[in-house]
Amino acid sequence: MANPGLFLVSRRSAFGLYHVENWAFNIVFIGGAMASHRDFVSAQGRRLAYQRILGKGPEIVFLSGFKSDMQGKKALHLAQWATRRDRRFLRFDYSGHGQSSGLFCDGCIGDWLTDAEAVIAELTEGPVILVGSSMGGWISLILAQRLGARVAGLVTIAAAPDFTEDSIWAGFNANQRAELKLNGQIALTSDYDEPYIITQRLIEDGRQNLVLHKPLELSCSTRFLQGTADVDVDMSLALRLLAHASGPDIQLTLVDGADHRFSDDRCLGLIETALIDVSPPVLN
Repeated sequence: MANPGLFLVSRRSAFGLYHVENWAFNIVFIGGAMASHRDFVSAQGRRLAYQRILGKGPEIVFLSGFKSDMQGKKALHLAQWATRRDRRFLRFDYSGHGQSSGLFCDGCIGDWLTDAEAVIAELTEGPVILVGSSMGGWISLILAQRLGARVAGLVTIAAAPDFTEDSIWAGFNANQRAELKLNGQIALTSDYDEPYIITQRLIEDGRQNLVLHKPLELSCSTRFLQGTADVDVDMSLALRLLAHASGPDIQLTLVDGADHRFSDDRCLGLIETALIDVSPPVLN
């Protein structure tokens, strides 16, 4: 029986058709299982905090959103899910986020992308499955191209590719653009926390990492998840991403009434389903 409020949009790219259907070490416990909680210093001198669960591969790597961290509800839920299924799982904090070093306002997309690359290169071996939430969805799209065959699967949750250009910069009026140019930064109110500090560097660096303004080839199994009630990332962006990306196995699931957090029980279950869908059959 069809699930009300759930829309699956799949695409077969060959035809362009759409079908709606230094080390510090601690021990922490997640869902009753032991996981290592460590920091390491990247080649850029940034201390990056992470937690890793050992198990069967490919290793799932969770990439959090803008000013979010590895203690968010989705990351914690997936850590528990991975523990129950004996799956390798890695989550971490970008520099300027959570328990990692640095100030948020000093960072940019390129920095956080470099952090993600460093964590994957240092801590994982063999194939990985990327799970990117919001800004982490943008970063995971870039990683899927850079890492090539190492990426065995990709799941994005309310992905926000190119948001610095197409959302923030495009949404600025003339006075805000002038303030940014004059002061090098501007504060934007947020529904989640204290105001976001948007810097000129964030905007300019974002332009060097756009993915919707050039071809986007995704060779791995890919699942995009998006809520229809998301006021931070409009549903139209998910449809644009689906139309723009090319690859052999890309699907978009639209969830009626789901917001940007995408973290109620129904949405968490859909993330699990997407992970199973892009994982090798032997692990399911």
